[in-house]
Amino acid sequence: MLRELHWLLITKRIDYKLCLLVHKSSIGRSPAYIVDMLTAAGDVPSLATLRAALNADYIVPRTNSRFGDRAFLVAAAQAWNRLPANLKTASCSTEVFKRRLKTFLFNCVYCD
Repeated sequence: MLRELHWLLITKRIDYKLCLLVHKSSIGRSPAYIVDMLTAAGDVPSLATLRAALNADYIVPRTNSRFGDRAFLVAAAQAWNRLPANLKTASCSTEVFKRRLKTFLFNCVYCD
């Protein structure tokens, strides 16, 4: 039924919201406190030449607990880093990004 309605599973919906916040912070359309939480791999000089920087990945802080893994700065960076590079590096409007992101997540759930 979810497939017919074109709805995402709850876990993918959470990933959708997290990735949308990261996208908005990367284009400067989110509050400063969200931008300050995320660190792009390209912003760290020692990582600037690695594939992670070229793919527009974010640094995922290490945590010692499952509770820490649910923190925004960890969960958002992990969700963003799971996206394909062509989706992360595309310079498009937020509306186009939302459409492409939902299509990608929907295909991950129902077409695998």
